[in-house]
Amino acid sequence: MSPGLVTEKLHFFAARYGAEAAQARFGGLAEEGEEIEILDLPLDRALAMIADGRIRDAKTVILLQYAALHLKPAG
Repeated sequence: MSPGLVTEKLHFFAARYGAEAAQARFGGLAEEGEEIEILDLPLDRALAMIADGRIRDAKTVILLQYAALHLKPAG
């Protein structure tokens, strides 16, 4: 995500998940000192955080905009 500086290539993966299952599976290993926090937000709130500048990371913005355009809410 650094045009002109590096020649990195990124691949994004988008999938549905359950927040509780994700925390249990990807929340880190306490015995190894890992403390990984999964922040699960409604899509409209995350998009508002892009608009007000709280989310500025390009990778996160791209994935949230993809979700807004292509993923239908579960239910």
